[in-house]
Amino acid sequence: MTKQYRSRILASIHETAEDLHNAGLLDKRTMREFDEACLTPVTPFSPEAIKSLREREGASQAVFARYLNVTTGLISQWERGEKHPQGASLKLLTLIAKNGLEAVA
Repeated sequence: MTKQYRSRILASIHETAEDLHNAGLLDKRTMREFDEACLTPVTPFSPEAIKSLREREGASQAVFARYLNVTTGLISQWERGEKHPQGASLKLLTLIAKNGLEAVA
């Protein structure tokens, strides 16, 4: 998966910082600070927010699940609050919320 940046300018800054890090001119701690400042932040989603996001995109639970590469049952559990998205699924939900379902197609 490619990195998603807050803006094009921050993407350029971050990529320059990565090059400096790879050349040994920027330490790991500073690189982590650039990651935190430039990359799209991941925030938790409530069950209502997940359902609202899915409905905003006009997708059934089955279609939404397919885009996220999870089961329909898991989408249902998220929307009922029985389970909560984590890791890559949470990142994908964040990208969908920001850029629409096409961002993960």
